Amino acid sequence: MSDTPAALAEIRDEFLALSQSERLQLLLEFSNELPELPERYRDHPDLFERVVECQSPVFLFVEVDDAEVVHLFVTAPRESPTTRGFASILVQGLAGLTADEVLAVPDDYPQTLGLTQAVSPLRLRGMGALLGRAKHQVTLKRSTPQGA
Repeated sequence: MSDTPAALAEIRDEFLALSQSERLQLLLEFSNELPELPERYRDHPDLFERVVECQSPVFLFVEVDDAEVVHLFVTAPRESPTTRGFASILVQGLAGLTADEVLAVPDDYPQTLGLTQAVSPLRLRGMGALLGRAKHQVTLKRSTPQGA
């Protein structure tokens, strides 16, 4: 857990301080906080990668700017609050991190939130896949010159 960035560690600790039912409520709160897509991406669904492991239609796009800072954009339907909550946790927890910091996030981070009894294993795997695809896109964007 030592490679868990501060924001993700704080979110994890927030979940672990709560009872099971309160954790689910917090996840729902996160689902309401998933940021809208920036205007420049709203009309470009072709840029987004589908996270096929998620039961809901979830799509993500990663930018790595010139300072190697990662920007994660995710869409998930409002009628899938668990999935939106997971997406929101990652968007908020990875915000402002460098590519190296994102790549160092432990792959098992979703399992550390204490939600294994509150949500299905399939949903947890979906969050793991979301994290994995974000890391994969970071790796690709780093190795591809901007504008290529």
